[in-house]
Amino acid sequence: MPNSKGERKDTRDKLSNSVRDRGASPPSGAVQEFEEGAKVHVKIDPSVPEGRPHPKFQGRTGKVVGEQGRAFEVEVDDGDSTKTLFVRPQHLAEQG
Repeated sequence: MPNSKGERKDTRDKLSNSVRDRGASPPSGAVQEFEEGAKVHVKIDPSVPEGRPHPKFQGRTGKVVGEQGRAFEVEVDDGDSTKTLFVRPQHLAEQG
């Protein structure tokens, strides 16, 4: 029996693009810049496997607290604690 307890279990819908969004991601997502203190939504782009946060953070809103390499450091509330995620810009959307 295969191991079905991995990080991507139960994500058939969460980590799949709609029919109109399939294919390569637009390059504009990779060059987004966010100011420190900006509020951002975690919106996982399934076509970019690098720098993807854990699927349980899909749809959460956090605050950018820094930058590390090509990724942004984002603080997200997770129940009673605050988690720090290192997320590439393709998986972030500015709160609007």
